[in-house]
Amino acid sequence: MPARRRNRNSKAARVARALAVAGTGAAVLALPIMGATYASAATPAAPAKVTSAASRAGSLDSWIRQSLAIMAKHGIPGTYNGIYRNVMRESSGNPRAINLWDSNARMGIPSKGLLQVIDPTFRTYHVPGTAFDPYDPVANITAACNYAAHRYGSIDNVYSAY
Repeated sequence: MPARRRNRNSKAARVARALAVAGTGAAVLALPIMGATYASAATPAAPAKVTSAASRAGSLDSWIRQSLAIMAKHGIPGTYNGIYRNVMRESSGNPRAINLWDSNARMGIPSKGLLQVIDPTFRTYHVPGTAFDPYDPVANITAACNYAAHRYGSIDNVYSAY
């Protein structure tokens, strides 16, 4: 008799996928969901190093503002709130987030970065003046907003996975 497979849509599977994207910091928030009643006070892991100039420059706020400045120069529409809302949904603000479980990942092209862009989309919608690295926060945001502008009119019009 074959081994029983876990339902991909079960609560535990959804939480596990979300934690894989959000990182270990979210695990503490998920303890009650997973049924845990105790957590040790382990030393948090150091955040992943991102070596691009844009990512060394700061935080999600600064990355969004840098992207908006580049977008304005290239006529790409979008607002701070629209970008922020989508970043929070897609990666929880983790510039090293990678999706290893969806249909893109199964085809060998996982979604990466703050706005979860696949490599072919990043290459097509990359904006000059940003790093050619999908993990670079400013390049990722700017390319994703360029894609959203072509597909939906603006990142402000995106309210779910795109």
